[in-house]
Amino acid sequence: MGKETISGILGTIGNTPLVKLERLLHGSSLQVFAKLERFNPAGSIKDRAAVSMLTERIQNGALEPRRSVIVESSSGNLGIGLAQACRYYGLHFVCVVDAKTTSQNIAILRAYGAEVEVVNDPDPDTGEFLSMRLARVRELLDTIPGAYWPDQYSNPLNARAHHQTMREIAEALDGQVDYLFCATSTCGTLTGCAEYVRRHGLATTVIAVDAVGSVLFGLRPGRRLIPGHGAAVRPQLLDVSAADRVVHISDVECVVGCHRLVNREAILAGGSSGAIVSALEKIQADIPDGSNCAIILPDGGDRYLDTIYSSEWVSANLGDISQLWDESVTMEPS
Repeated sequence: MGKETISGILGTIGNTPLVKLERLLHGSSLQVFAKLERFNPAGSIKDRAAVSMLTERIQNGALEPRRSVIVESSSGNLGIGLAQACRYYGLHFVCVVDAKTTSQNIAILRAYGAEVEVVNDPDPDTGEFLSMRLARVRELLDTIPGAYWPDQYSNPLNARAHHQTMREIAEALDGQVDYLFCATSTCGTLTGCAEYVRRHGLATTVIAVDAVGSVLFGLRPGRRLIPGHGAAVRPQLLDVSAADRVVHISDVECVVGCHRLVNREAILAGGSSGAIVSALEKIQADIPDGSNCAIILPDGGDRYLDTIYSSEWVSANLGDISQLWDESVTMEPS
């Protein structure tokens, strides 16, 4: 077996590319490096957490192929990551999604063999789906003997998976990570990366990129259209001290950031990646010249073609905002 051979598809999780972005910030002296998590095998950073939350229980025999059932709430990437891992390990997976989950994501889940439960009615008090999805998970746990809920919202193995994410970034930049930008949702990435920064004494300022309308860092709940950006319920994984600064980004800014990223760098990325791009642009004047800025781009844009990259969807939901992004791709690399 050659040195470059990897055993099993899950062995390809992690060690994703860290790419220097040369065109994103016009005229800036900042050095921007993007961690492209779409190169994980199921397409997102959530692959790391999915495998982390299963591996130990598989190794100690708590989960058994063809017998154990995994139940989790997810409308997108974590569910897809779990679906791939469960298919590989021979575990039955029930994914609880909601009416806002895209048909594409549901099709991917089913292609991996997952059973999909759809929650159609939002919480009557908040209008959000998450609490109703979690209620359905608890109902399933009560009715399926021996079912296991990884619980991405409180499981410390979610955060621990991102010690490796941060280690990869730090090693690639020889420890010189001046600023790190993390999107927030379950807060596994933020908490895990911040833990690594502290334990290894890195002089890294951690920026949490949250959504306008998200309750994570004290804002009132509000309408949010971009999946995986912000949250309606504060997860147990959230450590507010993990962030040295919080930047709140609107749905419009998410979409603008996505289009700027693809127009300037030819990187087709998902909604929370657009939020990170907009956050970097928003505070770049506060960052010392020449700083190394690492941005984690959680997934690719191929799962957002009917929303963020659809002019019809953008116009219907956000109005005509095309004038806000730069269509030019003719600038020379800096």
